[in-house]
Amino acid sequence: MKGISYITDNRNERKAVIIELKTIEKYPQEVEDLIDVLIAESRKNEPKRSWEDVKKTLKAKGKL
Repeated sequence: MKGISYITDNRNERKAVIIELKTIEKYPQEVEDLIDVLIAESRKNEPKRSWEDVKKTLKAKGKL
């Protein structure tokens, strides 16, 4: 997508992303989707929690 650039290391592995502000204004949903994918990818190796455990934690914090 135009207006999105990646910063890579010396092995050409992506290390950061630059999103031009006008790109966010022009394609807000697409940029949001991109950010969601990047967050999900960065968290893929985190430990998993059951929905029941998450609900219990949210209820204890008064958020559910």
